[in-house]
Amino acid sequence: METLYIAGRAALAEASDLVERFGEGARREAAARAESSRDAGNVLRFCHWRQIERVIATLSTDEVFGTVH
Repeated sequence: METLYIAGRAALAEASDLVERFGEGARREAAARAESSRDAGNVLRFCHWRQIERVIATLSTDEVFGTVH
């Protein structure tokens, strides 16, 4: 997995909220929100929801990546 940049605490909070509300479907929900934002021409929200989708994917894996201290 590539290195993930998380813009801030709000991204983690939103990802956690989606996981809590949608469970296994959280990634699909984030992707749907990204697609809806893209269709509406809202590039900033599209990028936001794509990042949330990647955060959820990272939180859902047991894979270790990057430097481990």
